Amino acid sequence: MDEIARLLLRKPELASCENDIRNAANKLVSCFREGSKVLLCGNGGSCADCEHISGELVKSFSRPRPLPDELKAKLGQELASELHGGLPALSLPSMISFHTAFNNDDNPDFAFAQQVVAFGRPGDLLFCISTSGNSANVVHAANTAKAMNLEVISLTGESGGQLDKISDCSIKAPEIETARVQELHLPIYHSICQFIEETLFP
Repeated sequence: MDEIARLLLRKPELASCENDIRNAANKLVSCFREGSKVLLCGNGGSCADCEHISGELVKSFSRPRPLPDELKAKLGQELASELHGGLPALSLPSMISFHTAFNNDDNPDFAFAQQVVAFGRPGDLLFCISTSGNSANVVHAANTAKAMNLEVISLTGESGGQLDKISDCSIKAPEIETARVQELHLPIYHSICQFIEETLFP
């Protein structure tokens, strides 16, 4: 039984999302296997979720992540023993200096899109989190990502909003009220992060 199956035992109300959760998890695994990176964007509570996801991916989450032997040899035992196998996941809203500069000089609705232009490369993936699926700055980022040949995963509420139509994979938590949607987002992305780790660091 993998982590997504265990998630559905804990949260049976997410059964309707199983295929989309698995699709998103597999897309993320493929992205990392190809040496590409994940960009994350969202506002408010979803901003905090971006940082949370990034934190689970950049370092070990639920199991050891040994470094490649070649890298360990170059680092030496003392340094290598303190480091984890990491996955490149960037929380875009965490760049405070950029956001305050852009929001002061330009239209804030396009800040995430500007970061996608700066950081995105074909093969990368944009992970959008929005309870409504309609946050303007997140939608602009998703459209920019598609124009630059990045895949887009969205994590939203029941309707999916505008992001549902843009995304290559859309996970729609089966709730409408913002707080209830957010309560379901955490176990979804925790299980995705654990699935990724179990797959890439068996």
